Amino acid sequence: MLKLAREQILLGQSVATKSDAIALLAGKLTEAGLVEAGYVDGMLAREAQHATYLGSGIAIPHGTTDTRHLVKSTGVMVAQFPNGIEWDEGQIAYVAIGIAAKSDEHLGILRQLTHVLGDEQAAAQLKEATDADTIINILTGATAAKEVQYLTLADFPADDRDQLLLGAAARAKSAGWGDAAMVSALLASDPAYLGEGVWLARAQAAQTGWVLATPSSELRAGDLPVSAMLLLCAADSGHLPQLENLAKLAAAGQLAMLAGGEGLAMLQAGPASGLSETFTIINPHGLHARPGAMLVKVAKEFESDIRVANLDGSGEAVSAKSLMKVIGLGVKCGHRLAFRAEGADAEAALKGIGEAIAAGLGEGAH
Repeated sequence: MLKLAREQILLGQSVATKSDAIALLAGKLTEAGLVEAGYVDGMLAREAQHATYLGSGIAIPHGTTDTRHLVKSTGVMVAQFPNGIEWDEGQIAYVAIGIAAKSDEHLGILRQLTHVLGDEQAAAQLKEATDADTIINILTGATAAKEVQYLTLADFPADDRDQLLLGAAARAKSAGWGDAAMVSALLASDPAYLGEGVWLARAQAAQTGWVLATPSSELRAGDLPVSAMLLLCAADSGHLPQLENLAKLAAAGQLAMLAGGEGLAMLQAGPASGLSETFTIINPHGLHARPGAMLVKVAKEFESDIRVANLDGSGEAVSAKSLMKVIGLGVKCGHRLAFRAEGADAEAALKGIGEAIAAGLGEGAH
């Protein structure tokens, strides 16, 4: 979880160029004891490789892997520029978040920031904020509307259906979605059988979200197979689109596919359509800004709608043409990305994306 203090927020700043903005942030990171003085060179070098503008008036300048040795401690500084800075051609930044990261911790920071900053209303509030607390609350999600969350529990060593449900409930509880009373209520309930080995349990909770649990071995509940347990934690009506997709999957005879690697993506998108491929990221530092931008660039070369899910992350499917969404997947080296493309050039799109990933997304094959 991103934590910010008031002294990390620089309100009402005014500089002429993005280089000045980066120098300002680097100086503050240095003053705070987070980095050595030379870290600014890494931030400028990163910018020369690829602009770190995310969209919605937000930029996230950070150093290169070559300057990580200058980072003493992971942290951020946030500068607000009410008058705006031309970060890249035609792109105006009103808030810049300078990031110092010793290793891959920044992917977690990026994931939280991009999740919050994807909200256009939040971006406008950041631009117009007149106090540090408002910016802190927006960036940490304190004022953001809760979105539906997704968790997986793969290959859980359950002996029966009830143990699989207990594992899913414990996973939701550990994520802070509910308490011990929620777990007890679930264990006293009777999950509904949807068909094709898929079961559904539901509980009232503090956070709306889904847990997809699959067993490590074949299970049965009486005469019925148990290949997947879907746990719905409901705090509001945000889960209704996924329930509709479940009905569509059942009608299309595709419920069994929920037990596969793309289960959560199908829960969000509904019945499978188009073409799909799964590729493994080989970049040593995962999809940080530069390779992430390269992936998005390749995806945008095709007309097809392209969605991508991190099978080793949340499993949430997002647009492969949105840099904020792609970075928000928190992809590290070795993570598997499942792509689904729908359109006239879907086959060419998946081929192009696969070749780009194999080539290292601009960082060379390793």
